[in-house]
Amino acid sequence: MSIEISKQLPKAELTHLNLGYMRLSDSAPLIVAQELGFYEQLGLTVTLHREVSWANIRDKTIAGTFDACQMLSPMPLVTTLGAAGIRVPMLTGLILSKNGNAITVSKTLWNKMIQAADNDQPLSSAVASAKLLKKVLSDDAKPVLTFATVHSFSSHTLLLRQWLAAGGVSVDVEVRIIVLPPEQMVDSLAEGVIDGFCVGEPWNSLAVEYGTGVIAATGVHICDGAPEKVLGVLEDWHNRNPATHLRLRLALMLACEWLGDMSNREATIEMLSHPEYLGLPVSRLRPSLSGQILYDRAQQPQHQSNFHIFASDYAGLPRSSQAELIIKQCSPLLGKPVDQKRLNLLAGQCFRADLYREAAALASMDCPVDD
Repeated sequence: MSIEISKQLPKAELTHLNLGYMRLSDSAPLIVAQELGFYEQLGLTVTLHREVSWANIRDKTIAGTFDACQMLSPMPLVTTLGAAGIRVPMLTGLILSKNGNAITVSKTLWNKMIQAADNDQPLSSAVASAKLLKKVLSDDAKPVLTFATVHSFSSHTLLLRQWLAAGGVSVDVEVRIIVLPPEQMVDSLAEGVIDGFCVGEPWNSLAVEYGTGVIAATGVHICDGAPEKVLGVLEDWHNRNPATHLRLRLALMLACEWLGDMSNREATIEMLSHPEYLGLPVSRLRPSLSGQILYDRAQQPQHQSNFHIFASDYAGLPRSSQAELIIKQCSPLLGKPVDQKRLNLLAGQCFRADLYREAAALASMDCPVDD
């Protein structure tokens, strides 16, 4: 992608933007775009604001404190639908990352799963580990386990429910799911407040490093290629600032393309480690971004190069089929399914493939013409 396209773009309505992000490894596109000067080259000055919860990210975007943000992929959909108690039209024209999550259980629970394994290999598949959990629940006197995710309507909640269902575990009967900010997951697991969690990196790796948790399954093994984080904006903000939004998408597409080259990951890790960004040692950021996943401190890392996907096979294209699947997966949380006509309208309104194609055409990037 050539940065020379900036000379061909319409004048930006805004040139200074405030962007919200979370202390997660897959916030890399926003940070890389800052560190490598992609925003500046597209005529933008960006201030990045690190937040502690997804609710804060959503609320500050709605309030106008943030112009745009890193956002969970279901959030534009459920916020537009009004499912989370707030109804405001939101959209995305760019998927920032796919995959990136894992399910971690406490060391105590993992040891029970190992004992129940009957010489099985707990990590041979996500289904195998989920079935071991079911076996523990059937034999254990403890009536309900507590797992945490980062938001009621998040890919983490959907992944966790899918994993539990694969093992025959009943949500709300054998397992209850609560919401915690990502940064509270590891301490809550160590203190016995929760028995497991589904979260993005680096929090799974930290739990493993501390010896308090074991990764039972990664998102790659549950739903490979699932949209994880998106560039979220208010529909009204986009309508008022289309040229600014276009420049922002292009800057982040440059960052995603750069991140798609694994040879750039070590430099990425160093950037993210800076105090003003994630403020964590490079050793704790390296596992997921290098694709060397340590499931258990007692084992050797397992190679998983697609743990984080930033750019491959049109990863950034927000497809309406993806949006429809996300809403269908959210149906148990919504209380009732969304009818097909409303589903089609919602998918097209929130996952704007046309906005991605607009930027891709200007950048001379290949892009499929249909969903």
